[in-house]
Amino acid sequence: MDLLKVADYMHRHPVTFTVDMPVEMAVALLIKGHQTGGPVVDTNNKIVGFVSEQDCLARMLMSTYHDQQSARVSDVMNAEVLTVKPYDGIIDLAQMMLKTKPKLYPVVDDNGGLLGIITRSDVLAAIDKELHSHYRRVV
Repeated sequence: MDLLKVADYMHRHPVTFTVDMPVEMAVALLIKGHQTGGPVVDTNNKIVGFVSEQDCLARMLMSTYHDQQSARVSDVMNAEVLTVKPYDGIIDLAQMMLKTKPKLYPVVDDNGGLLGIITRSDVLAAIDKELHSHYRRVV
């Protein structure tokens, strides 16, 4: 299982966001892309933050209660982003996911450029596929 790498299971074309994007637009993209969150990138495709459904929901509720103008992604995003590299192992990522909260991790190159995302479901699928391949060999 040490051979399972993030690069083999990541999504290479994730929904991304910009800091100046309205939260409503981010929500529409999350819904359309079936993502629970996603990386916020600058013009050089470097990660500057992460925005989740929960971040957006909290702000949209506050806006409806106070009849406020919408916020920008920069107002709700988390600037501290946990990322993984494409050469990281799936098992290591699974262990990390057990200890930390994110369900989705941006995958970055060694310069911090976004390459894709990997979700908890992707990690589960990778491990399941590997385990099933062992079961078939035994039978």
